[in-house]
Amino acid sequence: MKIFFAFALLLNFIFSAHANFAIATDGKPECVIVRQAGATAPELKAADELARTLEQITGAKFIIRDSGEEISDRAIIIGPGASAQKYFPEVPFADLGADEIVVRTKGNKLLLAGGRTRGTLYAVCRFLQSECGVRWWTPWATTIPHQPNLRAGNLNIRYAPPFEYRSPYWFCAFDPAWSYRNGSNDQRSGLTADDGGCIQYKGFSHTFYQLVPPEKYFAEHPEWFSMVKGKRTADHAQLCLTNPKLRDFVVERVKEWLHESPDANIVSVTQNDWRNWCECPDCKALDDSEGSQAGTILTFANYIAEKIAPEFPNVAIDTFAYHYSQTPPKTLKARTNVIVRLCSIESNFREPLDAPSNTKFADDIRQWTKICPRLYIWDYTTDFSNYVLPHPN
Repeated sequence: MKIFFAFALLLNFIFSAHANFAIATDGKPECVIVRQAGATAPELKAADELARTLEQITGAKFIIRDSGEEISDRAIIIGPGASAQKYFPEVPFADLGADEIVVRTKGNKLLLAGGRTRGTLYAVCRFLQSECGVRWWTPWATTIPHQPNLRAGNLNIRYAPPFEYRSPYWFCAFDPAWSYRNGSNDQRSGLTADDGGCIQYKGFSHTFYQLVPPEKYFAEHPEWFSMVKGKRTADHAQLCLTNPKLRDFVVERVKEWLHESPDANIVSVTQNDWRNWCECPDCKALDDSEGSQAGTILTFANYIAEKIAPEFPNVAIDTFAYHYSQTPPKTLKARTNVIVRLCSIESNFREPLDAPSNTKFADDIRQWTKICPRLYIWDYTTDFSNYVLPHPN
């Protein structure tokens, strides 16, 4: 017991020595919250989120103040702006990515900021979790610790999420507040412009027949569809991805989609959810030379991405490495505006990725990483043979 008590005292001393920024003492505020001139809607929300949550933690009522450059008292500065630049000139605010955050203390100032549009909101939520112990488990279950005496340590954090698109496909993640608090940024999250918005897909998966409906085009253009066992078919098949006229047709269809959905960041150009890829001489030759049906798929995606880039420089083309196309091609590389979603459906989820049963998928991740600068992973957390069984993830 004496050893434990001495250890606790030591931890308390260490924490006190490094926790220099006072936020609240005995339930009274020790600082103000400062919003920047020209703050965006998500940055205004970030200030409100911080004030409300700190009050729940400490019992103190925090003042939110709009600021010019000069701030004489202890302050938490929210977002990039004139005062942030004055007190933290070393931070390259203009270079911060959309989801990148900066959490930093200096003297009697604490900076919670990030790139636009979501970064500052993420910075506040990261601070509340890592420094204040808040946990947003679900939209209906939250841990808010009671700490009338609250201090922040010496902080110097600059962080960008390693995954640009974060989409947990679960009920909780369809709640906007849960999503921005936990770093989700996908279109199902319901994030509005006030929340910083989200990454928008046009189409999402298995879009070949959405782009080229066989009931509309097969009769006139059977050559646009798969040749299977020597016969053109649209019955649970794919597209003939080497056909030049089909390629140009899909380019125009993708442009139509983008004009219909100008907020889209990514267009899904993805194989149908069955097999029957094209075995015509041109498709087969390309796939055989690349050692995978990913040969025709990646070549097709690269072509579409190249053709739309002049008009839509900030849009990416998304395609799959899924089932029959999971194996990476031997020589091809994805363009910088092509996203490949590698699907883990055939992995053994009971075992880690370095287990012998997952050697193939682990090797595919390594190889796709070398040839695709924007590799997404479509991970599965469902037992398809029994949906109600718990699934390890």
